[in-house]
Amino acid sequence: MAVFSKSNVPQFAVDIYQNEFLPEGGREVNAIVTVTATGGGTLGGRPPAGRGPAQVAGTAPDAAVVIMVDCSGSMDDPPTKMHNAREATAAAIDTVRDGVAFAVIAGTHEAHEVYPADGGLAVADSATRHQAKQALHRLSAGGGTAIGAWLRLADHLLATADVPIRHGILLTDGRNEHETPGALWAVLDACAGRFTCDARGVGTDWEVKELTGIASALLGSVDIVADPFGLADDFRRMMEDAMGKGVADVALRVWTPQGSSVKWVKQVAPTVEDLTLRRTETGPRAGDYPTGSWGDESRDYHVCIRVPYSEVGEEMLAARISLVVPEPDGTTQVVSQGLVRACWTDDLASSTHIDPQVAHYTGQAELAQVIQEGLEARKQGDFDSATAKLGRAVQLADASGNDDTAKLLAKVVDVVDAATGTVRLKAKVANADEMTLETRSTKTVRVKK
Repeated sequence: MAVFSKSNVPQFAVDIYQNEFLPEGGREVNAIVTVTATGGGTLGGRPPAGRGPAQVAGTAPDAAVVIMVDCSGSMDDPPTKMHNAREATAAAIDTVRDGVAFAVIAGTHEAHEVYPADGGLAVADSATRHQAKQALHRLSAGGGTAIGAWLRLADHLLATADVPIRHGILLTDGRNEHETPGALWAVLDACAGRFTCDARGVGTDWEVKELTGIASALLGSVDIVADPFGLADDFRRMMEDAMGKGVADVALRVWTPQGSSVKWVKQVAPTVEDLTLRRTETGPRAGDYPTGSWGDESRDYHVCIRVPYSEVGEEMLAARISLVVPEPDGTTQVVSQGLVRACWTDDLASSTHIDPQVAHYTGQAELAQVIQEGLEARKQGDFDSATAKLGRAVQLADASGNDDTAKLLAKVVDVVDAATGTVRLKAKVANADEMTLETRSTKTVRVKK
């Protein structure tokens, strides 16, 4: 484990878990990379909203956040949904700490800045938080849904703040029906790397793949709030998490020697997210994979490296994994690193042993995949395939101790024997239960002690 520290960012540590032994001719090395950030405190060492001294005049904000609230016509069905959305947005505003730049957007088939409504961002203090909550009375339901327009305006507003951490929170209750999928993905491509965004779907009339795609592209979280009465608590938690970020644009840099290459890089905890195609070349044999913003937290990554053919007794450095953070002058600094090794042996016990971390997360990635495939098969009427896939999911969840996912699966299938994955599809499944399972399918658990 290597640890580096710097006064104005959390301290990062990298731990590598792998079996370095390969059989003669073995070509793939798998490793789990655990990255842990500590020292920033849950609020990055800064006071929470309303609990610290007022911002000194002229002091620049260090973070910016924009809340995007769906105000399409469907938000008035029932009318309490819009009321709950206002309350949730107010709860989030109350959680914005002093000195953070913020704004609120009303989203329909267009996007309008509700607060501060001057083409920029307000700086949070007791007065601006009060003004923002008063402005929420202007939120009313009517119109269509064009999420790309909301994100485009959020990007414009966030760009007015010279801050390292830019974040969005997006709430919708329906499908993105008033712009083409291509238009939305073009906006996501433009926004990727400029700010992160958490997405929430309220009710059951929105499209899971749309919101998971948005959160994935913008390196944020996604979840369902089936009951609008739960919005306020969820928004409060989201904003608390956003306020806890201490450093943005952290990248996992993977260097490989001549003859070796990266097969994949995947985040595997707390959620599964394939980063392989997001690589940015950063020099000879090196590439960066984006990980977004960090507070006090720990994440795991599965790295697979292809190495050249070698004979028994040979060994090599397969990869060097570094955590890099941006500097104000546009350069990057390595804040932690670890090494992935390969050693060829004719000892069968050594070469066939699978590291417990690698085995566990291989299973968690499969769990997410078979849940999604099983639910899709069920939608298409292929009940045999759905039963087989969801049965395998039950088996994997049981073996890995992923109790939360096991409970969600039990609302979609009747479990006969979890250990063997023997299940029966339920005849009737509530939309909220199916959407919750699909939305949370990528959430993982760590290796049981």
